Amino acid sequence: MLKIYLDASTKGNPGPSGGGIVLVGEQIHEQLSFPLEELSNHQAEFAVMQKALSLLIERNLHQQTCMFFTDSKVVAQTIDKDHTSNSAFQVYLTTIRSLLNQFSLAIIQWIPESQNKGADHLARQGLSKALKSKDR
Repeated sequence: MLKIYLDASTKGNPGPSGGGIVLVGEQIHEQLSFPLEELSNHQAEFAVMQKALSLLIERNLHQQTCMFFTDSKVVAQTIDKDHTSNSAFQVYLTTIRSLLNQFSLAIIQWIPESQNKGADHLARQGLSKALKSKDR
């Protein structure tokens, strides 16, 4: 089983954003931080989920059981219900749905922020990268 912890960080709403992903499995323990474009805080959370799914497919890790942990209730509930009335989230949900169809078993679980400190730290690093590239 692979555990994936996700978080996003945004300065402003919308504003420059960054993402963080922690991958934990039998043979893997990896931490990723990356800049995102200017997004709302919820859009950034969806963008990180989308990036995590794409990354796992690219690395051929999607054939095992994948547990995704996010501290975004909006993301967890939207994916669980497979519905959003927010047009800004619809494009993310459509893409995420398509990516999830390629997984053998993917479970998305909401966790409190206090249990997501690793991904939060990485998301802040990603935001820092986004802010530095914006200043250039």
